[in-house]
Amino acid sequence: MTTYERFKELLKDPEITEIMVNGTRGIFIEKFGQKKELDFSFENEQEVMEIIEEIFSSQGKRIDKYRPYADVCLEDGTRVNAIIPPLARQGPSITIRKFSTNLKSLDDLVANHTLTEKAAKFLIACIKGKLNILISGATGSGKTTTLEMLSYHIPEEERIITIEDTAELKIHHKNLVSLETRDPDEEGKGEVTLRHLIKNALRMRPDRIILGEVRGEEALDLIQAMSTGHRGTLAVIHGNSPSEVLGRLETLILSSGIKLPPEEIRKMIAQTINIVIQQEQLSDGSRKITHIAELRGIERGEIVVQDIFAFKMEGKTPEGKIKGRLKSVMRMYPKFFSEFQKLGLMDERIFSDG
Repeated sequence: MTTYERFKELLKDPEITEIMVNGTRGIFIEKFGQKKELDFSFENEQEVMEIIEEIFSSQGKRIDKYRPYADVCLEDGTRVNAIIPPLARQGPSITIRKFSTNLKSLDDLVANHTLTEKAAKFLIACIKGKLNILISGATGSGKTTTLEMLSYHIPEEERIITIEDTAELKIHHKNLVSLETRDPDEEGKGEVTLRHLIKNALRMRPDRIILGEVRGEEALDLIQAMSTGHRGTLAVIHGNSPSEVLGRLETLILSSGIKLPPEEIRKMIAQTINIVIQQEQLSDGSRKITHIAELRGIERGEIVVQDIFAFKMEGKTPEGKIKGRLKSVMRMYPKFFSEFQKLGLMDERIFSDG
């Protein structure tokens, strides 16, 4: 079997979640949350380039000296990033993120111990109650999967607009429009950014806006959309904790050039974002929701963040698996609890321990 054929077999293996090709220096995979190097690699850079060109041309995209790095999403949801010389000094490199086809609902995440049943019920209520939610975490922590599972609980009658740099979200709704940014051409013309798409989405009669990732000055447009009546917005952002994420969001809003003092920007964030879901990949490879936190307002110029659920580590098994569970830790009911209780979306039993 040739290296090309063996590489193709990796793409078919459902247990492999990540494939990393470091030029001709090695191929690494992630399986069950653990990375390992394979016992074969490509013999020359041309072989790697042929793989890259085959993947990108199949999706009508290009990668060349004018655009030496790019992302593409395949039909099954697999996301591919490639970067080529001279930017990649060790040779053309490929990073492939595969998403599990076995996850169909939040129940599956509960079965995988990503979160508990009560935490899942809480998040479903937040979706149905149209709260604005940020899903935070590092690369590979499972943010996109959690967002997709939550989207199943958006009422079917709602119109959803998804906005992404590379369209990868699998949202199973009939009234859905998926928008994707566009890079400039070789003459530097024709670029369409996330900011452009968010502004256009507001003219498309959305009941719900989903942003694949907040990473730049579009954070301002997102916050403004939330504050002008577009409740129930969902967005993904990179960060290590709910508090850190809010600080990063503040910095991203400032990067837009808006002339407001930091205190006013924090006020905007506190008035629009309701919930931050923090997700992590732990040292044993498992993916867990570690915090579900509420923004409660401003005190002494700072955003007040209260954990509603938090993951409590209880040690390790002899096999090295982390023991612990997502537990209710709140000091007071969420600000929206009374309203949700009247609507029949939530009762106090959801916050009982366990």
